Amino acid sequence: MAKNPYPVMNTGGGLLPKVIGTLVLIAVLTLVIKYPADAAHWVRGLGHVIDGLVAFLRALFG
Repeated sequence: MAKNPYPVMNTGGGLLPKVIGTLVLIAVLTLVIKYPADAAHWVRGLGHVIDGLVAFLRALFG
């Protein structure tokens, strides 16, 4: 049988990444439910960071 020229990625992963991902998801949901105003400020701040990066890249390559 011939070898596959396109190796298949291993998407299974171990138990630890799944546990960490689940804990992060629970933490984010808890934050949004208990402190919605703070979560909104953080998302708005992230939007400002992204806008700044876009402006920087436009100035750099434009």
